Amino acid sequence: MIGYKLFRKMRDGYAPLFINKRLRLQPGGTYPMEDHPTKGFAHRPGWHICSEPIAPHLRQGGDRVWCKVRFDKLDVIERPLSQGGIWYLGKTLTILHEVI
Repeated sequence: MIGYKLFRKMRDGYAPLFINKRLRLQPGGTYPMEDHPTKGFAHRPGWHICSEPIAPHLRQGGDRVWCKVRFDKLDVIERPLSQGGIWYLGKTLTILHEVI
């Protein structure tokens, strides 16, 4: 499937915003999901991916960039529109390219 994920753009790759944020991902690499329970966050193992590059509840700009990603779907989560609507949980994630 194709979706969108908001990352922090670092000198050495892309980093998740909150969970396991020390991880660095490179475009073209395929990364399996990992489980990192984090205090203050709902436990939802898998890559969190949006159906569109929209997440009104998250700060945009600065070092944050949207990337188009390919993934193997694990689950679908219905969220309020104020949180981007449909989220996917992915078993794998491959960064294709930046979109915004």
